[in-house]
Amino acid sequence: MNLERFGMDTITLAGPLEAKLKAVREAGFGQIMLQARDIAGHPAGEAAAIAAVRASGLRVTGFQVLRDFEGLSGHLHEYKVDIAKAMLEMCHALGSRVLLACSSVSSHSTDDPAAMTRDLQKLAMLAVPYGIRIAYEALSWGRHVNELPKAWEIVAEADRANLGVGVDSFHILAAKTAPEELEEIDPARIVLVQLADFMWQEARSFEERIETARHFRVFPGEGVHSAQVADLVRRVDRMGYRGDYSLEVFNDDYVQMPLAVVAERGRRSVQWLSALTSRGGLPPRARATSSPPASPRR
Repeated sequence: MNLERFGMDTITLAGPLEAKLKAVREAGFGQIMLQARDIAGHPAGEAAAIAAVRASGLRVTGFQVLRDFEGLSGHLHEYKVDIAKAMLEMCHALGSRVLLACSSVSSHSTDDPAAMTRDLQKLAMLAVPYGIRIAYEALSWGRHVNELPKAWEIVAEADRANLGVGVDSFHILAAKTAPEELEEIDPARIVLVQLADFMWQEARSFEERIETARHFRVFPGEGVHSAQVADLVRRVDRMGYRGDYSLEVFNDDYVQMPLAVVAERGRRSVQWLSALTSRGGLPPRARATSSPPASPRR
């Protein structure tokens, strides 16, 4: 089993940030996926939250999530640019190399691919001084982009070195994206893989997908799509993906359980996944060849 490449998402756990960090570390994980609310909502302030993360010894898998960025215009676009700048500042302060941006659900967004491409190019440009990569994720209820192939099409057209896709097993399963579609993506442009399952075969409507995604996800190996999740991991591994995996499990039951119990369920899920890869275990994460994140230009 190779826990080095897996992180848990704080959204899965109850309690204060410091307790979540401790539980994840004691379960054997080496990294943590953080939400903006972990930092902005810390009772002792942003600086205390950042200090707690750094003191934990856990590497930050990524920081999420920038919503509804692409496809807006006028004052709405300018507002979102300001939000993006603030999130990039927090992301950098945490030492994270990845910011997640999910496809827009805004009724004010355009369906013009050229406009969405330009916006993602701008976001990638804003992230360059921080040494941050942008993972663009297709929400399965996105207004104009709700499947991974469409997200990849826009990312490929944008053609920025620090812009790639986030692969989320829940959204792939919910949208019934064909597994073969993954193989059309350049593995070097997969920034992050997020893993979860759920307990019923289908989530047909956007409303059902949203409800399931936000309340009823389970760890890989606990749901009814275990074979598909394992196949996804094997596929991206065979394609040459050597980045991180994150267990992104929104579940109302888990946040009512002791932290150590939930973190152990996550550890068992990684063990199950690793045993199913073609080589009996995921290889170590590729070492970064680039320099550490540069200080942002003021």
